[in-house]
Amino acid sequence: MEEYQTIRHTFEPVWDEHSEILIVGTFPSVKSRENNFYYGHPQNRFWKMLARLYHQELPQTIEEKKALVLSRHLAVWDVISQCDIIGSSDSSIRNVVASDIAGLLAKSRIHTIAANGAKAYDLYKKHQLAQTGLEAVKLPSTSPANAAWTLERLQEAWGRVLL
Repeated sequence: MEEYQTIRHTFEPVWDEHSEILIVGTFPSVKSRENNFYYGHPQNRFWKMLARLYHQELPQTIEEKKALVLSRHLAVWDVISQCDIIGSSDSSIRNVVASDIAGLLAKSRIHTIAANGAKAYDLYKKHQLAQTGLEAVKLPSTSPANAAWTLERLQEAWGRVLL
């Protein structure tokens, strides 16, 4: 049985001076931590969904992924900068240290927060909303665990916020 580990988020948010919508996740999965970038699990549909939504080739490298995000005036970060977690299990998250999303908002044009899934939304409300004052939009998770949502349905739901 896996045990709790205290893990610190090790990669920076993706954003620039043109970013207007911040997509927040909870905390990087084991695969994302290994890859040192967001949504690194091959079964996560985040990059496929974004590529389809914007009629782009599926990005393969970290640089291509950053370019896709920034070209659409998006930003990507996680609600949590450090926590105790078992593997990649969002439901096991405890002892949260929040990311400085309010600080990012203060130095950017970001006006919309889009939460990738219910857990990201709930953690944002609990740990960020009082500091940011900006409500988040809850979107269906791109995680493979959210199998009830097909790629087409994800694209439709996310498109209402990102397009």
